[in-house]
Amino acid sequence: MTGIQITLLVVTLLTATINAGMAAADLAGARFVLANSAEVGVPRSWLPRLAALKLAGTAGLLLGLFDTALRPLGAAAAGGLVLLYLGALAFHVRARVFHNLAFPGFSLATAVASLALTVSS
Repeated sequence: MTGIQITLLVVTLLTATINAGMAAADLAGARFVLANSAEVGVPRSWLPRLAALKLAGTAGLLLGLFDTALRPLGAAAAGGLVLLYLGALAFHVRARVFHNLAFPGFSLATAVASLALTVSS
């Protein structure tokens, strides 16, 4: 395995794990999710849809990672997650909620890294 393949594996698994965990928290209605959503103006009714997007992104990342014929799907999934987290950051900025911007920011960074590594491999 080359260095870029190992990096792709590690970063993509990290991105998938983060998104699967956040989707589970969204679906469970975790307190921190509900509090953060209310603070930035995301209706509670959106949480199942956001969880579905995160799970779809996770599935696409993993399929693209483990089947090279599906690598374009992995790139599309990473791109979708990039857009999702850009939207999350926009909601934070619009609501002027900056104290927890690191969470969507880190998720965006892992999605961008996954996209870049998937496209370059």
